Amino acid sequence: MAWDWRFEKQDGTAVEPGDPPGEFSTQGDAETWIGEVWQDLRGEGVDQVLLREDGNTVYGPMSLHEAG
Repeated sequence: MAWDWRFEKQDGTAVEPGDPPGEFSTQGDAETWIGEVWQDLRGEGVDQVLLREDGNTVYGPMSLHEAG
């Protein structure tokens, strides 16, 4: 199984970050990574992300902006 993130603008269009991470071997690895870099991604114009397993969405879109 391969885990990856889809990066999007608020309208759902795909956007690639400057240094895309590729695939992760576990969900935990993918979630740890996003927890460490989400602010950098937001600064690169990524508004939301979706976690995928083998191309199927597990959850998301998850906003990278604070609620409010």
